[in-house]
Amino acid sequence: MFDLSRLGAWRALPFFDDTLPQIETSLAQSGTPFLPPAAQVFAALEATQPDDVRVVIFGQDPYPQAGKGNGLAFSIPQDFPPRSRRDSLDNIAAELQNDLGVARTKTDLSDWAQQGVLLFNCLALTVPEGTPAGHRKLPWKLLTQQVIARLATAPRAYLLWGGDAHRAGSDVDAGSNLIIKSSHPSPLGVSKVGADFEAFRGARPFSRTNAWLRMQGHASINWGDPEGP
Repeated sequence: MFDLSRLGAWRALPFFDDTLPQIETSLAQSGTPFLPPAAQVFAALEATQPDDVRVVIFGQDPYPQAGKGNGLAFSIPQDFPPRSRRDSLDNIAAELQNDLGVARTKTDLSDWAQQGVLLFNCLALTVPEGTPAGHRKLPWKLLTQQVIARLATAPRAYLLWGGDAHRAGSDVDAGSNLIIKSSHPSPLGVSKVGADFEAFRGARPFSRTNAWLRMQGHASINWGDPEGP
C-alpha cells in the first residue's frame, strides 16, 4: 500500500517493519477511503531527513477534507479552494506577521520542510475522508515516539502547539533542546493559557526559534513567503 523507497534514513525505524503492516491491514479491511493519498502519507519524513531536521512542529492528524492536506502538518496545497472561515493556518500567519513583521500568503508549507522544519502529525498520519480524528486508535503514535528518539542525537527546536503536541513531546530533553509550549493555533485555542504553557497568540515562536538557531550556529528559517515565483 505504501511506497517506503523515499524515506531515506527514516526507513531504519523499527515501526516500518513491526507496526506499519498492521496499519496497512486495518486500512485495507476498513474499505473507507483515507487521506492524504497513500503517496503523501509520509511526505513530512520524505521531505526532511533526520540529520537535516532543525525544528519540529507537531500537528495532530491530517485534514479530513479531500485535497486539503499534503502530508505536512498544517500545510494546505496552494490550489485548494479559498477557505470560508479562519483556521489554524490563518492564525499561524497572523502570529508570524506580529512576530517578525513578514507576510505568509503561501498555504503550502513545503518550503519550511526544505529548510529543516519537520511538520509531523503526532497522533495519526491518516484520517478517514470526512471523519476528523478517525484513525487515532491506529498505532501511529509508535512512529512519533521513534521519530523523537531518532532526533535525540542533536539539539533541535520543538514548537509544541496544543495539548496533544505537549504530550507527544513530553520526553524531549529540555536541557539540550529548545521547547516552546503554547496553546494550539486553532480558533478555539489560539488565546488559551495554561499552568505550563502560554497562549499561541503572542508567543513569538518564530523569532525565538531563529534566535536559538543562530546561537547553535545555524541559519535562520525563512518563515515568510519563499523567494521567487
